[in-house]
Amino acid sequence: MGKTVLIVYAHQCPRSFNAAACSTAVQALKDRGCKVYISDLYAMNFKPTATAEDIKGDLKNPEHFDYGDETMAAWKEGRLSEDITAEQQKVKEADLIIFQFPLYWFNVPAILKGWIDRVFAQGFAFSLQNMYDNGIFKAKKAILSFTTEGMESMYLPDGINGDINVTLWPLQNGVLNFCGFQVLAPQIFWAVAHSPPEVRTAMLDSWRERLMDIWTEKPLTFASTNLFNLTFPGGFRLHPEAKEKLNALPYGITTAHHLGKPVPPNNQTKVSEK
Repeated sequence: MGKTVLIVYAHQCPRSFNAAACSTAVQALKDRGCKVYISDLYAMNFKPTATAEDIKGDLKNPEHFDYGDETMAAWKEGRLSEDITAEQQKVKEADLIIFQFPLYWFNVPAILKGWIDRVFAQGFAFSLQNMYDNGIFKAKKAILSFTTEGMESMYLPDGINGDINVTLWPLQNGVLNFCGFQVLAPQIFWAVAHSPPEVRTAMLDSWRERLMDIWTEKPLTFASTNLFNLTFPGGFRLHPEAKEKLNALPYGITTAHHLGKPVPPNNQTKVSEK
């Protein structure tokens, strides 16, 4: 197929289910003729902290260090550290990025958060002119593939952990959609540690089967930037006429753009039927 995939993998143990899910993806994608890169963050001892060490040469403003401004300037001038530029090259080549990880505290592990902080530098991954559906990576796909400790019912709207769609919003909208990615529905492996071997095997088989047709999947739906006044005077808020039209709908636009109405069901976990 000539496609390139980057798997950003964050688990400490090569005998873990996350490792098995990563291996399953590698084999399934290679069987489909894809080129696959793996960034095994723990094995790489990837530095998770965003510091001035990420910039080669003099800082623009050493008296008041601003990581975003300094790394954007360093990216433009080719002065980012080698570990960042190596990962950025993989991102540039990738048609699809799979993030494989265990859910920690309703989020990604710190080492993966550090990868996002450092690799998705301003200018390289986003700008005020290029964000959301006008994003830099709008030709690329991305998917979260992760394990949970709790069972699925714990992450329902009436479950003890709350709606998984709300949990996923910061990652899928605030990171991936913000950078322009076509965000595919997440691959969630529920309660792996409490599942018998045959269930875990079935989970991996389902993941393998899904990957065989991953390129034909439709992405999740997010709010179009056309609905908003993208100016500082306009506050980047909904156009009044858009808000008036949307007020007639039974649900909000997305998980976070709820407009004080019910949240669209499964907005971050299933592709819209529309």
